[in-house]
Amino acid sequence: MSQGSPPEARCPGPSARDILLADPAPPPAVLLAESPVYLGSDDIAYHEYTSPDFLADEYEHLWSRTWQWACRDEHIPEPGDYYVYDIGDRSALIVRGDDGGIRAFANACLHRGTQLKPPGSCGFSRSLRCPFHGWTWALDGRLTEVPAEWDFPHVAAADYALPELACGRWGGFVFVNWSDTAPPLDDYLGVLPEHFANWDLADRYIEAHAQKRLPANWKAAAAAFLEAYHVMETHPQSVRTTGDANTQYDVFDEHVTRFLQTTATPSPHLADADRPTEQQMLDLLLARKAPDDTIPQLRDGQTARDGFARFMQQTMGARYGRDFSHLSTSESIDSIEYFLFPNGFFFRGLQFSMVYRFRPDGHDPDHCWYDVMMLRPRPPDGRPPDPPNPTVLDVDDSYAAVPGFSKSLAAVLDQDTSNLAAQTRGFKASRKPGQTLGNYQEVRTRHLHDTVKRYIAQGKSELAQSS
Repeated sequence: MSQGSPPEARCPGPSARDILLADPAPPPAVLLAESPVYLGSDDIAYHEYTSPDFLADEYEHLWSRTWQWACRDEHIPEPGDYYVYDIGDRSALIVRGDDGGIRAFANACLHRGTQLKPPGSCGFSRSLRCPFHGWTWALDGRLTEVPAEWDFPHVAAADYALPELACGRWGGFVFVNWSDTAPPLDDYLGVLPEHFANWDLADRYIEAHAQKRLPANWKAAAAAFLEAYHVMETHPQSVRTTGDANTQYDVFDEHVTRFLQTTATPSPHLADADRPTEQQMLDLLLARKAPDDTIPQLRDGQTARDGFARFMQQTMGARYGRDFSHLSTSESIDSIEYFLFPNGFFFRGLQFSMVYRFRPDGHDPDHCWYDVMMLRPRPPDGRPPDPPNPTVLDVDDSYAAVPGFSKSLAAVLDQDTSNLAAQTRGFKASRKPGQTLGNYQEVRTRHLHDTVKRYIAQGKSELAQSS
């Protein structure tokens, strides 16, 4: 995968790995793994963001053959529950069958092509009935009713089962793939099952869900969350308590990358005179989470990381009725984000317990849809609450309107959004034809673009060979 040896240049000072190794509660081995790569230094052409033709190629050759998480198990807990996942003109109808199994079908009637369920909908249905003429299928895809059947002697039920899509499950998520030659989901997931083996995302439920329209191409929006290089300028309120330039970046395989950003450590950018003490860092971190008279005082030699981790373990344990005292410091407080190509973000941590998803907005290359869900530990009895309906936000709406989002999270996400419209305009105004990326801090963005172009090139090659 690498085009050469990883560049040696790194931010001066302790690395993320150094910080984790110094923690009193050591991290699991998977968080100490490192996989830096060098993917070249060429510019990324702006037309990859702005061109309708490039977006059309992505729909034809990328979105048609990659695994994408469509919903959570709790969206379809009972037989007859369904969920519709749309990407461009493609639509998958995901159904829980009478046997408890989950299947995905192309969301189109085999009579006149009408969609069986509306875009983006979910609900309950004993059968899959077309709203146009009433052709009906069972939950397992078998054709069961054709009104005026006498007029269709040429329709054999065995030949008119709903076409199934590849469907798989991992971590409480349901995935779909439109390709007839899709690789097994487990193969596609790469290191994710190993790295989440003791962090079961299936043991979570959706506490809050925002769905926002963003003024940017889906790749530009995703790239805003692939690096911490922007923290100093975009999130200045965080630099006294968040490592940014010493964030660790890993490219594990074709589809999986990661960053590991430490909390309760100051930015390496700060001058010595501006660096907070350990107690000052803890005070800053807890300013919005605890009343002043309950902020703990660190013991001699105790770090802000240790104090904040213990606070999060106790606070979250009380809130969700679980014991988190066994967790490492890093798992309790750090931002540990895995990206699964093309559009899934999964966080492995107690404080940052989120998942993201980006999708193009139809055939408009300048906008996309962003889902962000807060995943929380299931109640001790294991039965999750019903998932909330997403709070739908337009471009200028604030995340502060989302029930369950903290003020601090909403402020950070609003800051991220503020860059995107300016970036989209800049793509088109620039006299320079492409963007210049850092070799290390922005390698995940380069990996995203390389993988997109690899899928497009492979798809076009296969088409040429078959013609």
